[in-house]
Amino acid sequence: MNKNINTVIFDIGNVLANFGWHLYIDELLASMGSLDKRAEVERAIWLSPSPVRPQYKLWDELDIGLMSDEEIIDGFVSHAPDCEREIRTACSPEHIGKCIIKLNTAVPWICHVKNNNFRALFLSNYSKIIMNANPEALDFLPFLDGGIFSCDVHLIKPDLRIYEALINKYNLEPERCVFIDDIERNVNAAREAGLNAIKLDTQEQARFDLDKFLGIN
Repeated sequence: MNKNINTVIFDIGNVLANFGWHLYIDELLASMGSLDKRAEVERAIWLSPSPVRPQYKLWDELDIGLMSDEEIIDGFVSHAPDCEREIRTACSPEHIGKCIIKLNTAVPWICHVKNNNFRALFLSNYSKIIMNANPEALDFLPFLDGGIFSCDVHLIKPDLRIYEALINKYNLEPERCVFIDDIERNVNAAREAGLNAIKLDTQEQARFDLDKFLGIN
């Protein structure tokens, strides 16, 4: 057992739940007879610049939570007006929750960590629209000891301030924490904030690496 570590901090997307956007958009556009618009729709949703924060994309604004969903979706449409029907359908509360897929491994993984006497928190870039559209994908939340959603603090990873917000909220000693994320820049930022960090490439690899780091047999 690694007695220096007392807290494990999980990302959510692709760590405790699968963010399956590409499969979601393929299936949705196929059902609409619009697969030929896939590239244009994805460019508009993922690459449109934020009008208020030049360092971010419009999609990031969903996770930041300061602009309204309507403003953001209108922004997507303005960059691909010929795909308005597809964009509004993909981003509607009735459909967008399908891009997050529940992972049955999440609760056992959290319980494994906690049963070995480590605190378990989360730190996630997450939007209200997806949270509300698919709450079932977050059914592991009651098993965690707390955490921060980006939309609640209006900051997103890899901004160091969101790591500092978590550290301050829970009075963490960064050197006694280990953070898990699937995105390299978020892992690097966590280390810059003083946290230990593990990059998830696969679920199996991350669980193995975490157990090894924590000294769990």
